[in-house]
Amino acid sequence: MNDRDIERLEIELGKLKPAPPPPELISRLAVAPSVKPRSQAARSGSPSRAEVWWRWLWPVPALTAAAALLLLVAGRESAPLGTPQRPATVSAPVSRIKDIEFDRQLVAAFDAIAQMPNGQPVRFRCREWTDDVIVRDPVQGIVIERRTPRLEIVPVRVETY
Repeated sequence: MNDRDIERLEIELGKLKPAPPPPELISRLAVAPSVKPRSQAARSGSPSRAEVWWRWLWPVPALTAAAALLLLVAGRESAPLGTPQRPATVSAPVSRIKDIEFDRQLVAAFDAIAQMPNGQPVRFRCREWTDDVIVRDPVQGIVIERRTPRLEIVPVRVETY
């Protein structure tokens, strides 16, 4: 498809009228209790405990960072001025490893459904991975291979209507 085809498709789609919703959906929506958005609920009532605490504690992270910086500077200045500072020495490795491979493979992917304590269903998207790291040192003839299984679980909310 080129740009002209896409533009024509968009014009065609713009001319289409959506189908009306099914009557049973309209009836279920009419009976469902209305829920205020959180922003309106927060404005209408008194502030929550978290908001009250945040008003008083918002400067704590900045003050903590400033105190740590002050201690760092004070620690450096407390050394006597006549004491020479020894530079750090780092010994270079004899052979440098140039061949390192990283690989990950998807072993399995599946979904699981569980119930929360309040009875609401929750879907979990599960993936099993195998992470591989291979380090080769051709000079010394050493090959190190590390294979690690990993399970990735992501909760996904199940919408109930």
